[in-house]
Amino acid sequence: MVVKSCDIAADQVLDARGLSCPMPLLKAKLALNAMQAGQILHVSATDAGSVRDFQRFAELSGHALLASETAGTEFHYWLRKTEC
Repeated sequence: MVVKSCDIAADQVLDARGLSCPMPLLKAKLALNAMQAGQILHVSATDAGSVRDFQRFAELSGHALLASETAGTEFHYWLRKTEC
C-alpha cells in the first residue's frame, strides 16, 4: 500500500535544510532516539545525498521509511520509530 505524505501526521518535525551530509541523518537519528516507538518524524533536508542516506538508514536501523518526497530543492522524509 502506498501512503501519501499528506496523510501522515508527524509527531515531531526536524528542519535539516541547509545542512550537509551527514548532519541531516545524524540529527534525525538523535531525534528518533528521543521519541517513543510508533511515533513519526518528518525531516526536511536540502542535501541531495540524503535520499540515499535515509533509504539505507531505514534498512539498517529497522525504522520504517513511510514516505519520501522531493519538492524543488527540498527532500522530505517520514520515518516511524520502531521498538529498537
